Amino acid sequence: MQVLGIVGHSDTGKTTLVERLVERCAGRVATVKHCSESPDVETDGKDTARHRAAGAAETVALTDDGEWFATGESRTLAETLDALAPDYDYAFVEGYSGSSLPKVVLGDREAADPVVHRADRGSEADLDAVLDALAERDPYITLETLVESVKRSPDEDRAGAIATFTGRVRAKESPEDRPTEHLEFERYDGVAQERMADLQRELEARDGVHAVRLHHKTGVVEAGEDIVFVVILAGHRGEAFAAVQDGINRLKDEVPLFKKEVTVDEEFWAHEREC
Repeated sequence: MQVLGIVGHSDTGKTTLVERLVERCAGRVATVKHCSESPDVETDGKDTARHRAAGAAETVALTDDGEWFATGESRTLAETLDALAPDYDYAFVEGYSGSSLPKVVLGDREAADPVVHRADRGSEADLDAVLDALAERDPYITLETLVESVKRSPDEDRAGAIATFTGRVRAKESPEDRPTEHLEFERYDGVAQERMADLQRELEARDGVHAVRLHHKTGVVEAGEDIVFVVILAGHRGEAFAAVQDGINRLKDEVPLFKKEVTVDEEFWAHEREC
């Protein structure tokens, strides 16, 4: 799922830009709107109703208190995107200027990187430039996204096992350690994707392995968040477990990814510390 944030002051036409993007994109689209307080359940004439009228298949409104419009359940932005990712091709997020999502900034609103496009108003944003920039970004991938993907393999009827590995940011190695706040990953573009594709093909060539999905996040990943996924569809559990273990070990050894660790006391690149 490709995710894009749209941020700006209230009079800059954020919802107008969401409407334009929803109408332009092929595929299933979801929208997320940030609300400073609980929205009225009567949505006629409100921005969320405009999102749906433009063609969004699902619309979610979130408050600062974590409420989720229409259900009242506590849900964060990350949890919302995780729930949407397996079923949608795009998600446009209105608000959340401080998030790490790629975003369009309208007017003079300050926003955290990465910013992929700027315009004075939503009606003036260059949709071709926005969507081209979005296509160059990594999609929003979850473990469930990859599991659902391997289940669509043409060899699914011969598969009796799905094995997965999830790597996450560990806050502490031991109780006395100073906590890690986040990790930041950079990759050697082109080479990293090529090595990942080669590894996937080699694992899929094994007897009994029918489909493989590998994904490693880049950018900032906060403590407690997922970093890397390996998903194997295989005939039997032994083949699946072996491929998962080899997959994560080889990914760490062979794919050029660089890790910066940021703790409460310091920050450092892992490869420099290991030298």
